[in-house]
Amino acid sequence: MSTQYEVEHGIKPADPTTRRRRQIDMSTFTSHLHNLSPETDNPANAHNNPHATPNPVDLAALYRLLQDQLSTLATTSPDESNRNFLASLFESLESDIASPPAQIQGVPQSFLDTLDRVPRKKLGDKETCPICAERYLDDPYALVVELPCHHSHKFDLECVGPWLLSKGTCPLCRKEMGKKKEVVVEKDDDDDEDDMDGMYA
Repeated sequence: MSTQYEVEHGIKPADPTTRRRRQIDMSTFTSHLHNLSPETDNPANAHNNPHATPNPVDLAALYRLLQDQLSTLATTSPDESNRNFLASLFESLESDIASPPAQIQGVPQSFLDTLDRVPRKKLGDKETCPICAERYLDDPYALVVELPCHHSHKFDLECVGPWLLSKGTCPLCRKEMGKKKEVVVEKDDDDDEDDMDGMYA
């Protein structure tokens, strides 16, 4: 049965047979994260007080929200490898809950927005998200991203997004994401000597 809003706006009700079983709801996590760390990409959302930082209790609560969603997924894991993977993520978050870092180590939303999207035609029939273990192609509107650490590290954006926003590492290899590579410029000693000669000539 459609609601009045759905009828007025021509929205077809979702087919329960095509709904993903293991979809997680991260709305509370996202709201809490935004309260702790407004986007610094947008100066209008930045803190007025440069010394204002989230307190350890708030940070622990953020990691607990993510941990709760992962444990919910683990209860319906389709196989042991997925259950073990989720357990490793759970343990990593447990250490952050016990000893919260001084600040959120995650990437900004702008990093998520620029991740490489994987086109549907490049996804295999049996390929699944390592976090939710759902086949990508079962979702008609799948948004699959490839992390820059390795071409095989693909995830549903809705699954990996919260992890990246809070931890800032690849869930598979734990490589840090979003850090710009430092360009090392080597000084040429000969150039310095030439300049010195030029000053006194």
